[in-house]
Amino acid sequence: MSSSFKSPVDTAKAISGTAGAKDSANIVNVILLSFLAGAYIAFGGLLAVVASAGMLKAGAPIGLEKFVFGAVFPVGLIIVVLAGSELFTGNVMFMTLGVLDGSASVGGLAKNWVLSWIFNFVGALFVAYVLAFMGGIVPADPANAIAAKAIAVSEAKVKLDFVTAMIRGIGCNWLVCLAVWLANASDDIIGKIVGIWFPIMAFVCIGFEHSVANMFFIPLGMFLGAEGVNWGTIIINNLVPVTIGNIIGGAVFVACIYWYTYLKD
Repeated sequence: MSSSFKSPVDTAKAISGTAGAKDSANIVNVILLSFLAGAYIAFGGLLAVVASAGMLKAGAPIGLEKFVFGAVFPVGLIIVVLAGSELFTGNVMFMTLGVLDGSASVGGLAKNWVLSWIFNFVGALFVAYVLAFMGGIVPADPANAIAAKAIAVSEAKVKLDFVTAMIRGIGCNWLVCLAVWLANASDDIIGKIVGIWFPIMAFVCIGFEHSVANMFFIPLGMFLGAEGVNWGTIIINNLVPVTIGNIIGGAVFVACIYWYTYLKD
């Protein structure tokens, strides 16, 4: 009887194979798919802001507000995985495991990471500025509950100190890469969706930091006039330490350990 999911060893082999394909991918395709991935994650972020706006003011427990925010956010990664696109945080796992297994090169890793990070940012900014801000989904009115939520999220993220932001980045991409791992383990679409949903809901509800999601959340607050939020604080206070943490979380705690245990010999 055939199984609807792969063993951990077969999943590791499949991820290594995907890394090889990413290593040799056409640069234009990587740019376009990275733009899409940034936009898809931003869609999840925008949905989370809209869905949870005003809950705390209405008296909802903070845990419930965090759960609602986290419960709808995974739509972004579900689209990334099922529709196909290049997400920096997932690529940290793919390319690291591929390099260790010999299916990808260090140069291919560098090309993939740099292009996906930059154009994830472009895609996230497009959704933040054009669709959310210019489209009036998040009005430029601090009295509006959706705008107030977006501003609060943005301001909180740039106030994190470097070490805290980095540590939260580690926890985030550990769970994100596990979500991608589970999606690769499943051979049917419902299994992939369920495998993605739980770890992503968990990292958002817990309060970990995702570099690509923050490429949407923090600029959106800046466009709305969030205090202390500018390009300098976005990049230096948050994106740099969170990106470092995301690399550690995905490369060390998922790719390196699973390569060592499943593929090394």
